[in-house]
Amino acid sequence: VRVLHLKESIASLARLLASTSHGGFPVVCRPKPDHAEVFQGTIKRLELCMLLENEHIFEPETNDESFSPSPPLSYEKITVEKLSNLSRLTMLLNRYTTDPRYQQLFINLEPYINKSAMSVQAHFSLQRTYIIFRTLGLRHLTVVDQQNRVVGVITRKDLMPFPLEERLRLQLAPQ
Repeated sequence: VRVLHLKESIASLARLLASTSHGGFPVVCRPKPDHAEVFQGTIKRLELCMLLENEHIFEPETNDESFSPSPPLSYEKITVEKLSNLSRLTMLLNRYTTDPRYQQLFINLEPYINKSAMSVQAHFSLQRTYIIFRTLGLRHLTVVDQQNRVVGVITRKDLMPFPLEERLRLQLAPQ
């Protein structure tokens, strides 16, 4: 599972978007230094792309209290507007992954994540998962363990009848 953190480096975010085609990503954080990373919510690929087109929201990694981050982008800016130019985005992703200064710049994803995103426990009923997908019109669903750590993501493709039957048959077949 490819997860993001509440504060993510621009370069690693660009590498992730360039190397995957996932439509959404779970976002995790570590509540205390000695705790495991726990599920906080999700963010969509399109929203991440919109954020990367707005360099003014990038910030250095700093613990300096005097540093004031720029105000977050509006809801409309990241959800209503569409990507202006796909080739421009590809060029930006390439620049962010190759230019060393983007290793030191970060984006705070907290204002943009869907904190009310659905998740299911790892041993949740497959039938109920399917019903949740159908009734809520989901594209992906995060799977967590009992400590709320991300262990997987279920997509609509995973719940299509033929691949699902094949996986169940393999799972139930004697070893």
